[in-house]
Amino acid sequence: MSALSLMQYFYIWPNVAGGLGEHTVLDPSVHRPIVTRLHYEVEGWFGDVIVTTFPCFLVTEETQRALQKMGFSGATFADAEVTISEDCQEDQPGLELPPFVWLKANGKAGRDDFGIAADYRLVISKRVLDLLESLGIPFAVIEPYDG
Repeated sequence: MSALSLMQYFYIWPNVAGGLGEHTVLDPSVHRPIVTRLHYEVEGWFGDVIVTTFPCFLVTEETQRALQKMGFSGATFADAEVTISEDCQEDQPGLELPPFVWLKANGKAGRDDFGIAADYRLVISKRVLDLLESLGIPFAVIEPYDG
């Protein structure tokens, strides 16, 4: 067996640090709405380098650079508007968010480094998991993916 076929994959439920903001543009007529413009409104952020709100994922620019340096498959990046809600400003005064970018996972789950499973959950490779853990995903939930 090749090393590739032994690669481990994992479901990841990133921390939901917020929701879709009013400037988001999406097509709700399909399941897993197609988002063409992402506005992420942060309700509370506690340090995770990958965050989500259905159906989108965001990573910090630092994470984007680390992924690009490592080389990966199954995702592209795009700009996103990221704002902090009024409630969050009251709950976490002085919160300094790192810059975030939109991670658009489009790979095949269990084959690419990033993929979307049939149930719309994000699946990542072990090497991406290791990288994310090294950068900080304290509130993400990880489970083995067996394809």
